[in-house]
Formats: sequence, C-alpha cells, structure tokens
Amino acid sequence: MNALAGHYALITGGGSGIGLACAAHLLRDGATVTLLGRDPQRLADGKAQLQGLGDFADDRIRTFAGDTAEEAVMAEAVAAAEGPGGILHIAVASAGVGGLAPLTHQSLEDFERVMRTNLTGTFLLLKHAGKRIAASGGGALCAISSIAGVRTHRYGGTYAASKAAIDMLIRTLADELGHAGVRANSVCPGLVETDLSQGLQDSAEVLNDYLACMPIARTGSVDDIGAAVRFLCGPEASWITGVNLSVDGGQHLRRGPDWSSFARMAFGNAAVDGPY
Repeated sequence: MNALAGHYALITGGGSGIGLACAAHLLRDGATVTLLGRDPQRLADGKAQLQGLGDFADDRIRTFAGDTAEEAVMAEAVAAAEGPGGILHIAVASAGVGGLAPLTHQSLEDFERVMRTNLTGTFLLLKHAGKRIAASGGGALCAISSIAGVRTHRYGGTYAASKAAIDMLIRTLADELGHAGVRANSVCPGLVETDLSQGLQDSAEVLNDYLACMPIARTGSVDDIGAAVRFLCGPEASWITGVNLSVDGGQHLRRGPDWSSFARMAFGNAAVDGPY
C-alpha cells in the first residue's frame, strides 16, 4: 500500500517512542519523513531503526536536530522537511516531557519546562507547518495529546493542562484552516509502553490502578498510537477534522490514574493530605 507516496511529513520527537512509530507508519505507506529532535544521536539511531524496517531510499528518511520550542528552529525544520516546490503534506507534534507535582508544590521552573516543550513546541509546529501545508494545497496535522488532557490527573496538573491546551489548539486550527484543505486532529494515548512512562509501569500499585480504569485492560504500544496517527493523516480520514481521539483502552470512560504514591514519595505526605 502506497497511499502516501509523494507525501512529505515532519515529525517532532521523531527519534524514539511514539514519534518514531508514527514515522514508521507514514514511511511504510510511501511518505518521505523528517525526524525533528534535540539529540542528534537519538535521531541517527531512529533513522537506523526505520531503515531496518524495509528497503527504503536513504533520502526518504531525513533528520533535523534542534529544539522544537525555538521558533527559528521550527521554521528551518519545516523548510528542511519540504518536498520539491516547497510542498508539505503532513506534520505530527510528538515531542513531549512529563511532570509530577501537586499544584500547591509545583515550581514555576518545572511548570515552564513542561509548557515549553509540550505546548510551545506544538504551537510552533501548528503555526509553521500549518501555513506550509495550507500553501501546498492541503494536508493533515496531528498532535500527540494524552488521557491527561481528557481526565484529571491528580498531582500531574501541569502536564494535564499542557495536553488539554494542545487539544484546544487542534480544534481551533481545524476550524481556521479547514477552508484551505487542512485537517487537524490529536490522539490522546493512555498508558503506553515508552521510556517516558517507565516509572508508571514499574510501580505495581500505579499500573494496576491504570488497568482497573480500562475496559480493555492492557498497556498500549507505540504502534497502537502510530496506526491511529497514520489513519488521521491519510486519505481514509479526509472528512475528519477537529477530533481529539482517545486511544487508551477506554480509560476516558472512567477516570484518571491515582499518582498519590509518587506524590508522597517526592513531596511528603503533607503535600497530599495536608496541612499544606
């Protein structure tokens, strides 16, 4: 299947995890992909993994090293991802960081760190790639949000707020650029097996709480998310825009996880139970 043959795509956080899985799904269907990330070695390793998936021409997998929250970097990365004539068809915002703290104990420094990567980086991709995709005659953008943007995550409010804001940016961009043939959607993963979530998986108490909140009680894989992103960015989803798609085993039907054990370890019982 080569439904995306001749398409050019940019993926932030593309060197590993969910971003790399998104790149793999797009690549397999014919797209030329550019991986954007801060770590050149991770990008090189990610490119090598993609090359191991099939006999792909070397120029179909590009890398660009830089900070997604720097506007000049993002503008340059979008230009580097373009095809002949400056065309760009697909952009995926996958770069993200985690964060855990009761809001009453949240440092401003850590709040700004999470927002800078998760929200500012996504905004800059939507801004610069959105304009280029519109000028190219249309295409699709997709952001990686989270179950945390859908259901409250006690002691993870900063992370949750960044993801909820991403979902609103997506809906707004979909409303603004639909007339130009641009579609914008987000995928909201539940607990997916990545390096970022390893601590959650390693705690039996927290993992079991997650599973108890899922009608389909298993952790997700990066391929679960990559497949959803591929669908939303492909021609099969040509009449879908402004959607925040939960891919979480159904956890959005119930509640967010209990992270209180982590909050107690990091900040003490008083941060959870008071006195504050």
